[in-house]
Amino acid sequence: MRLKDKVALITGGTSGIGEATAFLFAAEGARVAITGRNDARGAAVVERIQHNGGNAIFIRADVSVAGDCQRAVEETVSAFGKLDILFNNAGVFYAQTALECSEREWDEQIDVNLKGTFLMSKCALPGMIARKSGVIVNNSSGWGIVGGDHAVAYCASKGGVVLMTKAMAIDHGAQGIRVNCVCPGDVETPMLPADAKMRGLKWENYIAGCATRPLGRVGTVEEIAKAVLFLASDDSSFMTGAALVVDGGGTAD
Repeated sequence: MRLKDKVALITGGTSGIGEATAFLFAAEGARVAITGRNDARGAAVVERIQHNGGNAIFIRADVSVAGDCQRAVEETVSAFGKLDILFNNAGVFYAQTALECSEREWDEQIDVNLKGTFLMSKCALPGMIARKSGVIVNNSSGWGIVGGDHAVAYCASKGGVVLMTKAMAIDHGAQGIRVNCVCPGDVETPMLPADAKMRGLKWENYIAGCATRPLGRVGTVEEIAKAVLFLASDDSSFMTGAALVVDGGGTAD
């Protein structure tokens, strides 16, 4: 029960890493609010958490819209009385070079991955500052640390998340708030087969490429969720401004 009596807000919590983190946070004692743009998926995640004895709500929200971010924070506080942990997880990806990426696709990746992280943090921070306590965990990527092929806008957005994390850690540490980010590598989420399709690769060939990493496999959403839990809990109480890479050794190769 490492998050006993804590309240967490998870964006992009209806699938993949966000969904796994919501389950883990609830199992560790947190009351959880998840956001997303699909009502049916949101309701299904909440039902599964509640079926296992957890406490959760779904808030329909688009993190690239300031009003939605403010409402998500307000509805979380209204339901649970406070907000202790924000996990900025929502993200989108298109496999493109600078020549292939349209302005719309560039804007969407920057707006969701980078601007969305900024807007949610901006809305969550006042309450955390007033309470002199809070944790923000941002979801970056291994490609926020090193470059990747056919991912120009994604790399730009995730690299921005890493440095925004460090800047926020400096600005708000004295106010009792820790800000860190997790940098996953290839993980079994809906984004992985979508990437293979965009690159025109057969799934078996795509997975074989992922197996060239030092640990020889892709990661699971549960493995990333455990890293997020570490950063969200008091286990990492002396960490802020860190980019925790969880990628099977991909960036070490």
